[in-house]
Amino acid sequence: MSAFFQGLIHAAIYKRSQGRITRQVTFAAIAITVVLGVWQLSDVLIDLDPGFRLGMADALFLGLFRYGIPGVLLLAGGWIAYRVVNFPSFADFLIAVEAEMNKVSWPSRHELFRASMVVLCTIFFLAAVLATFDFVWRVLFTKVLGIF
Repeated sequence: MSAFFQGLIHAAIYKRSQGRITRQVTFAAIAITVVLGVWQLSDVLIDLDPGFRLGMADALFLGLFRYGIPGVLLLAGGWIAYRVVNFPSFADFLIAVEAEMNKVSWPSRHELFRASMVVLCTIFFLAAVLATFDFVWRVLFTKVLGIF
């Protein structure tokens, strides 16, 4: 466990030129999650109403409480997001992911359009089949058996 915490302290970039895009996207996803969490926390802390008249020292403390905690958490979350994508075992995983993604055969625009149309037509066909079954069972239960 101490190796993990030591890895969070230093600022070196692990294998700088490998897996750059995957690491940037992962960092952005973690950073956006941290920013949204801190924003929500900030909204909650700003909405707190002490309900009494504050002196100057109390107002300063409340301001530090309302804005300082989210600020510190934002800085800590940004640093942790930066360090996580450069932690050797996770960075090696992201490098391997990018290498595998480069091997993928991506469809052309025309192939993508054709495949999407097949999926949409299949969905509409199955919806029609289910609607027909629903209608038949409803007629059977209401008209023939008189259950509903």
